Amino acid sequence: MSDFAALPGAVEGEGGILHFGSPAAEQRALAQGRAIVLRDDRAVLAVDGPDRLGWLDSLTSQALKQLAPGESTELLVLDPHGHIEHAAAVVDDGATTWLLVDRDDAEGLLTWLTRMRFRMQVTLRDASDEVAVVGAVTDRLVPDEMIAAPAGVPLVWRDPWPGVAEGGHAYAVPDIHPGLDRPWCEAIVPRSALAPLAELVTRDELAVAGLLAADALRVAAWRPRWAAEVDGRALPHEADWLRTAVHLAKGCYRGQETVAKVHNLGHPPRRLVLLHLDGSDSVLPERGAPVFHGDREVGTITSVAQHFEDGPIALALLKRTAPGDADLRVEVEGAQIAAAQQVIVPADAGATAGVPRLTRLSRRTQTG
Repeated sequence: MSDFAALPGAVEGEGGILHFGSPAAEQRALAQGRAIVLRDDRAVLAVDGPDRLGWLDSLTSQALKQLAPGESTELLVLDPHGHIEHAAAVVDDGATTWLLVDRDDAEGLLTWLTRMRFRMQVTLRDASDEVAVVGAVTDRLVPDEMIAAPAGVPLVWRDPWPGVAEGGHAYAVPDIHPGLDRPWCEAIVPRSALAPLAELVTRDELAVAGLLAADALRVAAWRPRWAAEVDGRALPHEADWLRTAVHLAKGCYRGQETVAKVHNLGHPPRRLVLLHLDGSDSVLPERGAPVFHGDREVGTITSVAQHFEDGPIALALLKRTAPGDADLRVEVEGAQIAAAQQVIVPADAGATAGVPRLTRLSRRTQTG
């Protein structure tokens, strides 16, 4: 049993500790920057060697050659047709590039990267047995001395979402993006630091939340992740992932032609929406549940959460042709759940050739 699993109320599920007995209270504490989450659903890959940044730059959607120590970004690995195969959060410490990935994607990404080394001076390993990932809506909760810093740079990934990174593009342009309320960070900590962290929780010096709380805040922030919004045919455009994970002006990489073509000349075939679900029956759909407009199936649920303020919510990928103002319904176990949609990626996203790009910065950047 892990140090966190031994804490009072811990309920484990697939991927890690789901909650500690009070999911709503844990969400509130997490949203207020008072709680941490042990991300056992994340793995950490380490890429060493002098060629690592240029090599990763050549293979992925992100511009990484000039990534500075301590700087955070994210990347996608695409297939030749532009579909998402892998995703990773990225932080470099000047000696090693650290990739934080959804655990179920770790083996596949590591295998693919290993095959692509050729004569490059890079080495790769899964470092998940050495380190763990701790998340929070702040970078100040985990004590500095407990954060891994093998090259002298603390390994903290600060989620760039929902800002628009250099070379990126935003399709969703609300007056105030809900992701601004979630300045998410993930600290890489040595496994030996988990016991002291759990002790801080036991002494009420630190609050703790489960994975359900972290995912609910993610869904409310419209934040896509590999384990949820990627289904084998997902394009980055469909989930507004161009804003943080794709550099539209960098050199060649696999899938770039499709990315450019859809962005400049076409439209993504699907669009991400937030669904506000009717919770009167206390039934929540699961990932993969079909979404209907009338009698026509128009999409699929990708993520579901019970939010402490918004109630039952979900992310779904809908056909681009589904009306943006239509009331929808989700079928689950014979029940019909009414769903009101909030458009994230508009139906006219794409076809930007000749249209000036408007870059929007996150609230943190605007006020920094």
